[in-house]
Amino acid sequence: MDHSAHEHHDHHEHAGHEDHSGHPHHEDHAGHAAHDAKPSPASWGMAASATLHCLTGCAIGEVLGVVIGTALGWHGAATIALAIALAFVFGYALTMRGVMRAGLSFKDALKVALAADTISIAVMEIVDNAFILAIPGGMEMGVADPRFWLMLAAALAIAFVVTVPINRWLISRGKGHAVVHQHHRH
Repeated sequence: MDHSAHEHHDHHEHAGHEDHSGHPHHEDHAGHAAHDAKPSPASWGMAASATLHCLTGCAIGEVLGVVIGTALGWHGAATIALAIALAFVFGYALTMRGVMRAGLSFKDALKVALAADTISIAVMEIVDNAFILAIPGGMEMGVADPRFWLMLAAALAIAFVVTVPINRWLISRGKGHAVVHQHHRH
């Protein structure tokens, strides 16, 4: 009986003593709490939502670009250039609309959109246009060809998959759409 009581007493003595580094135990716990307080990586859901936002603007811009380019009789590089330009315009416009509702001026909203969407839209446009260019005869398909719409849908889907992890990385670093979320909170 005395032996077990002695062990119990020793246990309490060790719990109250400093550790081998000479620091009291409660300081170690405070250090761990500070370590745990660091920002956690962005969730995949948040990254997917940001990418879907960019995808919407890109899709609207690309479809309009191809339709306008076709109507004007443009082919190849000119149509792609117009589609990419309009993808950026609509991508930025969607972000600007959201942050202007939060009270930002047009100038400040444009700055937020440029910071939030430039990398995301650029990656998306590079990937989906590279996919279209890689398909034999892809550039010759007109808007009246059902294969064109299937090709565009596949290109955007691939671009989405590639861009999600990039957006997740940007958001975890406080960049990309993290900038937009900051303005929606204030």
